[in-house]
Amino acid sequence: MSTISPSMPSGAETLADRAVESTRSWKAPVAFAVFTVVALVFFVLLGRDGSATFRLANAGDFVQLPDVQLPATGTGITVTVLLALATVYAFVQANGYRRIPLWVTSVFAVLFVVGFLTWAAAGATIPLPGLLVGALGLSVPLVFGALGGVISERVGVVNIAIEGQFLAGAFVSAMIGSLTGSAWVGLVGALVAGVLVSFVLATFSIKYLVDQVIVGVVINAFISGLTGFLYSQVLSPAEQTLNVGIRFPVLPIPVLHQIPVIGPVFFEQNVIVYLAYIAVAVVTFALFKTRWGLRLRAVGEHPQAADTVGINVLSTRFWNVSLAGAIAGLGGAYFTLGSVGPFAKDMTAGAGYIALAAVIFGRWDPIRATLAALLFGFASNLQNVLGSINSPVPSEFLLMLPYVVTIFAVAGLVGQSRGPAASGKPYIKS
Repeated sequence: MSTISPSMPSGAETLADRAVESTRSWKAPVAFAVFTVVALVFFVLLGRDGSATFRLANAGDFVQLPDVQLPATGTGITVTVLLALATVYAFVQANGYRRIPLWVTSVFAVLFVVGFLTWAAAGATIPLPGLLVGALGLSVPLVFGALGGVISERVGVVNIAIEGQFLAGAFVSAMIGSLTGSAWVGLVGALVAGVLVSFVLATFSIKYLVDQVIVGVVINAFISGLTGFLYSQVLSPAEQTLNVGIRFPVLPIPVLHQIPVIGPVFFEQNVIVYLAYIAVAVVTFALFKTRWGLRLRAVGEHPQAADTVGINVLSTRFWNVSLAGAIAGLGGAYFTLGSVGPFAKDMTAGAGYIALAAVIFGRWDPIRATLAALLFGFASNLQNVLGSINSPVPSEFLLMLPYVVTIFAVAGLVGQSRGPAASGKPYIKS
């Protein structure tokens, strides 16, 4: 039996972390420098006159906060100077073979967003609660998908099939919810659909040793075609019975939902959003503080060593990939039961791949991956808000904004990182 404490990292992880820290990476400092130059050009050299107004409270909030006005020119200069200082700090850290703390990257991102919003909304008003509520709504399925991806990759299986699990969960939840008239039954159906898709991924990649990336891509294409065919041939002709659009109602948490800014964002949501909060906390605790999490991480880092202490590697991988599929299925249910209601063909629109990017950006950590999902959701909703206030940003750029943020985040801001050592590698018992 293993005597390693569940709360302690495995030896493989410790050695890997030390190896990462001994490698000088300029990716993050260079990314900082690029964003600083962009800020200098747009916020200062191409600065706009006037002020941007940020509305902080809704009419029903317990405390009515006053609007905040930020001058576009002054804010742009201040933000650019602070970004430049953060960039210098990032280069110093990288030159000394030290990691850039997460809080530095977070503050850098917040400063850039503030500067960008002030520049883009000069002379207009941005309802901050509405912006954040929409961002959270778009982030929820990404959070579920990212959690499923973290579990799957931590146990050693690359989960490219998150998109297929989203689609299956959305389709089944809409159909079963419509047939039974119960959103709860539809939610259970989404869980089962996600597990079934994961069974296919696990069977081919773990039992038959097929390349995991290829299996995931094929599953996504198959589920997309299957749900599209069933939608046109089954759901559309019988929309009044099979695709009614059952949704969970909004359940405001008393008192808390009246807190300015954060109240409407976090505490005036539906059941699936609250389940996302619980899922993040449970997965984070279980992954690093329980025997289950220790075994899962051991299988993903060094399956041979895990096998020698009595852990069934293949069984552990199979059932945890299935669990990851169930969690991703909940994300799929949000597209229907928690958002628009009826199912539509390919309604996930590639969200599964963005969730996979959140896993990488979050360095295979549940909390970091959740923050990355929130960032991508914010970028997606930002295009809607900026479009509504007639900002000078071209509409074509607004449409590609979420994907630009995804590319920069994964390619630039991650810096030097590594995934679980055995992720993507089939295990053959010797």
